[in-house]
Order: sequence, then C-alpha cells, then structure tokens
Amino acid sequence: MKLSLCNEVLHPLPFDRQCAMAAAYGYAGLELAPFTLADDPQTLDAAAARRFRTTAQDHGLAISSLHWLLVKPDGLSLVSMDATVRQKTVSLLKRLIDVAAVCGAAVLVHGSPKQRSPLPGQSLADAVERLHDALAELAPHAAAAGVVYCLEPLSPAETPVINTVAQAAAMVDRIGSPAVRTMLDVSAASQAESAPVHQVLAHYLASGHIAHVQLNDKNRRGPGQGDTPQQPVLQVLKAAGYTGWMAVEPFDYQPDGPGCAEFSARHVKAIWSALS
Repeated sequence: MKLSLCNEVLHPLPFDRQCAMAAAYGYAGLELAPFTLADDPQTLDAAAARRFRTTAQDHGLAISSLHWLLVKPDGLSLVSMDATVRQKTVSLLKRLIDVAAVCGAAVLVHGSPKQRSPLPGQSLADAVERLHDALAELAPHAAAAGVVYCLEPLSPAETPVINTVAQAAAMVDRIGSPAVRTMLDVSAASQAESAPVHQVLAHYLASGHIAHVQLNDKNRRGPGQGDTPQQPVLQVLKAAGYTGWMAVEPFDYQPDGPGCAEFSARHVKAIWSALS
C-alpha cells in the first residue's frame, strides 16, 4: 500500500520536521497543502518544489499529491462572474500543476468548496458550468505536466457544487481528458452518497474514474476515530489491485495533529495487513 499523510495535520511544524515525523509513523508520502508552504502560494516555483521533493526524499518519503489548492490568497473563485477573478484562479492552479510535477506528485485534488460555490445572485447551474469550463482549460496543462487533476466530490454541508462521485464522473466524462479524473474522500462520501461508500468506490474504480483516495471518518477525524468502517473501503482497494495513493486526511485532530497522524497510520496499516 502507498499511504500518505496530508501535511497540514503537522502544520505549523517546519517541513523537514513534518517529513521526519511522517516517516517515523510509517507513512510513505506527504500530500501537500500549498497554504502550508508559502504565505502566498502564487510565489511557489520550481526551485521551491525541488527543495520540498529533496527534503522528503531525504526522509525516505515521496510527495504523493497536492490538495487544499485555493485556501490562499483570498478572493479566488473558479465560478465568479468576474473574468479577471476566474483567470487569476486558473493561473494559480496552472502554477500548482507545475509545482506538483516538479515535486514528483502524481495527483492534485481539487476540493476548495468556497471557490466553486455559487456567489450571491448566481444559479447553481451557472456555477457548475463555470467549474466545468475551468477544469477543461486546466486539462491540457495537467496532461503536458504528466499529472492527474482530480475533481473532489464534497459534502452538501460544504458546497452544493459536485457532491457525489457520480456527479464528478459525469463532469470528467464531459471534459474527456485522461488528465482529469475524480477521487473519493471517505468522510465526504459518507455524508453525500446514498449507497455504501465501499460500493461507490468499487463501481468507480472499475470504471476508471477514481485516481486517488482520502481516508478519514464521517465525523472528520482520522480513520478509526469514529464509527465509519474503513475495512470495506480498504478491502475494495486491495481486491482491485489499486496502486494509487491513499492519503490520511483528518480535519479534527484528536488528541492533536501528531497523535492523530500516528493513530491513523497504525489503524490503516493493521487493517491492510489483515486483509486477504
């Protein structure tokens, strides 16, 4: 298995310390949130990306992926009716695609609920279409960089735009690029899907839509820190011969970031080892 830790769990520790701790807990990679790497992610460049990659490698880790792409700077939106705002947001995402490629990351995860939600006076349908158009513009850039850009389905509590894997898969199919796919976050899927999460995962793994998985609990804590069963999800991944990354992404760190990261790794690895 390829288990990664979302690095904001260990933020604001220095990046080298994050790497050392993640390696000590048994992770093979880090999933990077750009807002943890620079006050303004627009300043990230190839030189910075090479430093992150080298530091991770020095600790035996890979950079698996990027996520939480649009936390900073303020005022970004892919669905704004202001073309200047939309283009500024797309330009940052193109920069982050390039950073991901230099880091050696295979995937970018596009969640960013605020930056894709309808603005006052805007219809849901208009926001969905503008998100589609932005992803379609990003597709050739991601393809040229050799990375996969994943549209993340999020819970209705976060955004009304793309809540289920089926909705994400439909948009991926409309774009029609192998560089744009979707992914599954266990917590979000537990809140948004009508079918059991592992069944949704099995279906869209088989169809080729899913390129990444994030592990957590419906209660937004780490895997194993709530009532959401992780074993069926991991069983599907193992049975399918899934070779992509599984990233631990809690939002509520209990008892704290390091404690949550350590517990989550132990829990997931114990389940995986017990699977046939």
